[in-house]
Amino acid sequence: MPRRRSRTTGPSVPADCPCGSGRTYTECCGPLHADTSRASTAEQLMRSRYSAFAVGDLVHLRRTWHPRTCPPDLQPDTATTWTGLEILAASEGTPFHREGTVEFVAHYRDASGPGRMREHSRFVRHEGAWVYLEALTD
Repeated sequence: MPRRRSRTTGPSVPADCPCGSGRTYTECCGPLHADTSRASTAEQLMRSRYSAFAVGDLVHLRRTWHPRTCPPDLQPDTATTWTGLEILAASEGTPFHREGTVEFVAHYRDASGPGRMREHSRFVRHEGAWVYLEALTD
């Protein structure tokens, strides 16, 4: 994946958005990471958070995590490379809702090889913006 320099999220970001939208990073998640735009839906925030993990943007992750549930010691996992995102389902979470959920599979590669993480995430509005609250358990 071609990469280019960025002033907003670290030394380099991908040309294509890691969230899998098919758009460029600067058209998709880049403005959310740069804090020049806000997510209008819970799914858009989920995609931007996945991309933030992929490019190592801890500032965006912390900013979009509900203060009640954000871990104080948030650190990047430099041994993990995020390789793809599949959105399985989204419920509510539109510009007209106060809560929403997104179920997804995040693909990655680490020292053990390829893997996948499946999660059903809950998002809420906090101070007018979508934030990640928690992973739901079945």
